[in-house]
Amino acid sequence: MKINQSEKFRCPWCLGFKEYIQYHDEEWGVPVYSDKVHFEFLVLESAQAGLSWATILKKRDGYRRAFANFDYKMVADFPDQMIEELMLDAGIVRNRLKIASAINNARQFMEVQAQVGSFTGYIWDFVNGKPKDNQLVNMSQAMATSPESDLLAKDLKKRGFKFLGSTTIYAHMQATGLINDHLSQCFRHHEVKRLVR
Repeated sequence: MKINQSEKFRCPWCLGFKEYIQYHDEEWGVPVYSDKVHFEFLVLESAQAGLSWATILKKRDGYRRAFANFDYKMVADFPDQMIEELMLDAGIVRNRLKIASAINNARQFMEVQAQVGSFTGYIWDFVNGKPKDNQLVNMSQAMATSPESDLLAKDLKKRGFKFLGSTTIYAHMQATGLINDHLSQCFRHHEVKRLVR
């Protein structure tokens, strides 16, 4: 699929296929204030480890079905045998450790809520409640981690979360708008800035 960048400039990483462009144009970098949406992205980002985001994006509907539409309360109650069932589900990445971590992380997610009130409040504290704008001019300036993602990943690990290292957490922070890594000339860069609460 050929995209005319002269009509509307986009971050070049998204130009592979239609759903990727749609994800970039409508979701990536939008500040997220919903615990359920944060949980969805934690499941998807942890599943991505070692794979491309494009692979996960194509399986997103499969994850939605397999993980109770990302209802973390339901996922936290999945019995052990559910891991075996999900290992047979071609709609998701069939990696036992990643599947088990999603269930474990749902339980830890609820522990965070019980301790601090909301996961949203907890995670936004790591950027002092305001998105970090890296003002990237080209993709060579893009980072894989940051001091904030290092601190958050370390705290999540201490709390018992799995498969959420600093690189994965940085991707989560980008996706959920805690970090604005749209290129400065991308049409979405200023649009997502206007969505901050």
